[in-house]
Amino acid sequence: MKNAGFGEKEMIDKELFKLIGKNKKYIFIAVLLQVIGLIANVGITASICWAIYLAFTRSESVMYSYPAICALIGIIVRYIMTRLTGDMKDVLGRKVKKDLRERTYNKIVKLGVRSTDRMSMAGLTQVSMEGVEQLDLYYSSYLPQFFFAMLAPVILFLICVWIDWRTALVLLVCVPLIPVSIVAVSKYAKKIFAKYWGKYTSMGDKFLDSVQGLKELKIFKADAKQHEKMNESAEEFRKITMKVLVMQLASTTIMDLVAYGGAGAGIALAICGTAFWGLAPVYALFLCLVAVEFFLPLRAFGSAFHVAMNGVSAGKKIISLLNTPDPVWGTQEVNSTSIELNGVTFSYDGTRDVLKNVSMTFPEKGMTAIVGESGCGKSTVVNMLVGAFRPKSGNITIGGVPLENLSRESYYSRLASVSYNTYIFNQTVRENFLLAKKSATDDEIYAALRSVNLAEFIRENGGLDKVITEDANNISGGQKQRLALAVNLVADKDIYIFDEATSNIDVESEAIIMRNIKALSDDKNVIVISHRLANVMPADNIYFMENGEIKESGEHTALIRDKHGYEKLFNAQKQLEEGYAL
Repeated sequence: MKNAGFGEKEMIDKELFKLIGKNKKYIFIAVLLQVIGLIANVGITASICWAIYLAFTRSESVMYSYPAICALIGIIVRYIMTRLTGDMKDVLGRKVKKDLRERTYNKIVKLGVRSTDRMSMAGLTQVSMEGVEQLDLYYSSYLPQFFFAMLAPVILFLICVWIDWRTALVLLVCVPLIPVSIVAVSKYAKKIFAKYWGKYTSMGDKFLDSVQGLKELKIFKADAKQHEKMNESAEEFRKITMKVLVMQLASTTIMDLVAYGGAGAGIALAICGTAFWGLAPVYALFLCLVAVEFFLPLRAFGSAFHVAMNGVSAGKKIISLLNTPDPVWGTQEVNSTSIELNGVTFSYDGTRDVLKNVSMTFPEKGMTAIVGESGCGKSTVVNMLVGAFRPKSGNITIGGVPLENLSRESYYSRLASVSYNTYIFNQTVRENFLLAKKSATDDEIYAALRSVNLAEFIRENGGLDKVITEDANNISGGQKQRLALAVNLVADKDIYIFDEATSNIDVESEAIIMRNIKALSDDKNVIVISHRLANVMPADNIYFMENGEIKESGEHTALIRDKHGYEKLFNAQKQLEEGYAL
């Protein structure tokens, strides 16, 4: 039976097997139950042969009660084992899904603000939902069947070898042909299923993009072109699906030929045994009936193999996510909220530096601005400040302590980040505020809403129980930005980072937000990133960046007086805005 394990590495992925941890016990319990069911089934077959033997020998009628009782016991045991095996596989599937979804979610939480860098949001959703479902079938169907398929022929051989060693040996020798045929197609199957999963996630990404950008597609009359792209993606997915089905059909046909051919050879040899080496007919009948049992477990395993390959493809993506290194954090508490970047250099791809020897200081109180043209490195600095990335060289300190030595919980308890796409949850206005501060009262919430000129609007539209729909579609962009600011005001943090917080909103909302930002800087460390230089004029210090480097720093009036890059950009924006006003 050594050959039956041929290609075992091809059939079981060790990383995926380790992934289930303590749930392995359910696999072995399910296999044990299947083995007991197999023995019960052999007992039923033996009872049938016994009854036929008694009929041919014309034994007393009372003798027929013995095989009948044995068959009844075997049927009951077989039924119970079948039910218990199904229940055990169901338990295994549910526990694996629960554990994997919990581990995937916890990993995304650990990765924090950089959790979606390696995969799109649609990809993350598909992996954590559909991917886990595919792995459920891999663990609950494929793995138990694999171990049972390896054991069943050995058990049947040990039973049959005492009856006729020739027939038992022929059946045993034919059995490994099924796993050999599986291994033969496994490498091709893995490539097909990897492409299948890739096309599936790609189509999901494109569909999500199309739905989210449907308004823009209609406005620019590009929906027909996008429709063609979606059709192309769907056609690619259809073709790869057809390849999967062809591969499955071909391998199933091969396995059927092997299974039925092997069983036929065993049956033929058993029949010949009655004529050539004196095998009793009743034993030959037993061997004929049991011959198929040699191949059924491996045949079922072969069918589960195709399901497994899809699960393996999904599992690889889950493993890739789970193996992503966690961001480095320490245990020290934050004692001071002054921030410094000291000679920070950073690269996204390891080759081109997007930040080059950047040094900045953000005091505990005051407003500091970072400005520059698009692509100069402003948002990268923000990513460094919130801990999404770590410097290639240089360091970031909070109160003189390197960022990586701080407790993430302690640092984030002092930090608030408001951007142009700050997420407002699909909950009531009150619940969005309670996420930021559990003890927030209605009076505190309304005070924050008044400061951003939203209190009357909320009162007149359902009050604090007004439900914000998905992606805040039932309020305007300016109202969404102001609501996000109000939520962060209630949170009462010590460090506020505003990353293009006034982008794509009306002038009134912009003025309200900037007024609140400046007021915050009286007591907080406020960092403003803006493409519009008019918004940062009140800042205590302004860093002007070009190509990942700091070219100038100082107050607005001083930078204008120096007549360098900042002054040129400011005047260019001013002329452009005045031109629009005309």
